[in-house]
Amino acid sequence: MLAIFFGWLTFSKLPISKIIPYFKSANYFYICLGILFGILSHLSRAYRWQFMLKPLGYSVRIENSIMAVFIGYLANFGVPRSGEVLRAAVIKNYEDIPFEKGFGTIVTERIFDLVIILLICVFTLFFQFDFIYSLLLEKFNPTKIILAFSFLIIVFIFFFFYIKKSKNKFAIKIKDFVNGLLEGITSVFKMKNKWAFIFHTLFIWFMYIMMFYVTSFSVSELNNASFASIIVAFIAASFTIAATNGGIFFYPAAVLSALSLFGLAEEPSYAFGWIIWTSQTLMIIFIGIISFILLPIFNKRQYKQIKNN
Repeated sequence: MLAIFFGWLTFSKLPISKIIPYFKSANYFYICLGILFGILSHLSRAYRWQFMLKPLGYSVRIENSIMAVFIGYLANFGVPRSGEVLRAAVIKNYEDIPFEKGFGTIVTERIFDLVIILLICVFTLFFQFDFIYSLLLEKFNPTKIILAFSFLIIVFIFFFFYIKKSKNKFAIKIKDFVNGLLEGITSVFKMKNKWAFIFHTLFIWFMYIMMFYVTSFSVSELNNASFASIIVAFIAASFTIAATNGGIFFYPAAVLSALSLFGLAEEPSYAFGWIIWTSQTLMIIFIGIISFILLPIFNKRQYKQIKNN
């Protein structure tokens, strides 16, 4: 409901009639190239998953891994983050891998995704510090910014020492959860194929960035946009995917808000957000449905082959 309301609010300011012409005039070569990069990132994620399951004593057929990943992405458009649960359920059903162990590896990979996006934020802040600092000074009162950061630091320090020393059940649960996350992250560096895992993690996010960057060339009005502006828009849009049903309505609005900070025109910026969201969403829906159909067929044939042998 919130997404629908937000979509209505945005379209009331920028009617869809102003966005459609950009779809008609878009350069679909760059859109298709962006879709290709998106597919490569998802295939890499499916392949990387194997490295996480092997230390647990399990192996998964790459076909099932790929189809489970796309089915999971498809489910996220219905209920946010339900795809992770469904992905673990699929692999349990067809590869006989315990649900909790499969789900644990998915949680761990999401942690790494969070680490990477935070690193991208840090690098962006470092290289664009002057611009972001001047923007904050322009939009907000410097004194309020300093007080807000100071307050957050004090709260974090207090919370850290409270959790560390407290014997409260809630505090212990948080401590165990954080320790589990840290164990999941550090365990990757102990795995046999750790460098392959790290390579695929970096490759996945490089493909995400390239997907976003090349698609921006489909809108001619954004051809002169700086790489920094595209990265900031990419970061803003990425967080909407994790927080909503595949970023519907929020994703294009986040792109618009980010690019507007760099003085880029509203209409092409908003149109670009819709173009990249629509192209990637249609790709996931199409491959997700195909995967949903082929998954039982493929595994039935595999079962017959094993039985005959």
